[in-house]
Amino acid sequence: MSDNKGASGADSARAEEEIRLPVDEHIEEELSASGKKVRAKGVYLLPNLITTGALFSGFYAIVAGMSGNFEAAAIAIFAAMILDGLDGRVARLTDTQSAFGVQYDSLSDMVSFGLAPALVVFSWGLEPLGKLGWAAAFLYAACAALRLARFNTQVDTVDKGVFIGLASPTAAAIVASMVWVGHEADVGTGLGIVAALVTVAAGLLMVSNFHYSSFKKLDFKGRVPFVMMLAIILIFSLVTIDPPRVLLVIAIIYTFSGPVTWALKGLRKRRSQVAGDSVAAAEGEAGEESKEKPTVHNAGDSGEK
Repeated sequence: MSDNKGASGADSARAEEEIRLPVDEHIEEELSASGKKVRAKGVYLLPNLITTGALFSGFYAIVAGMSGNFEAAAIAIFAAMILDGLDGRVARLTDTQSAFGVQYDSLSDMVSFGLAPALVVFSWGLEPLGKLGWAAAFLYAACAALRLARFNTQVDTVDKGVFIGLASPTAAAIVASMVWVGHEADVGTGLGIVAALVTVAAGLLMVSNFHYSSFKKLDFKGRVPFVMMLAIILIFSLVTIDPPRVLLVIAIIYTFSGPVTWALKGLRKRRSQVAGDSVAAAEGEAGEESKEKPTVHNAGDSGEK
């Protein structure tokens, strides 16, 4: 009885404390070092600060796109990609992961890789298409939301080494690099239709079942072949020569890796099935021939002399 009173008293005290606060104080349950659930107050600063930077980059991309500064808008989306890749790794390295951080990162991704690319590409090349243009932009934004929602619900059940569907940062990279490459071009109906097709394709690939490598299993602490460092240096050198075009090519290559891998797996499976069927047919024919072949008996076998 006293325990119930103590628990109710603690709950009422927490409720009164939350009511007195002028700003909502975040409280969530997390596992302690001993494996017990404890109530933690507040949020971790460093990873959420990086996520805020990614969110600001996405917001700035929208503002720059509406102002007609498409080059700055595209660069801001790529800056959001870099920050988005850092916040999760920083949280894991510093052991500052939290449920709040996961949800905040997802909302930031929706702005930076869902709304920002859609609005930027609409302001750049889809607006002349009228309803077709805003329909393509909305389809991309809706697919990004669906992609992020599916990722959040499957994050604990799927292989960490793969993404199911094109990751939203990569889809944003395709759209942003396309805008970056053509930011000085006079967009007409023809180029607008191409931009709409690319935007729709990027959106649909996000909700597809194609598997893409997530590169999360790369061991950055271990040793790698020397040629790997040469390849990385070569990629950096190519990017510095012509950033928008090189980034567009890299994004396209990665985007096609999913459908190509799917097609190759299907082809291998079909070949193995055909090979298995041919082996089974050969074994069946051999069995029928052995049954039809007459048996020759020797005189000793029949008992005759």
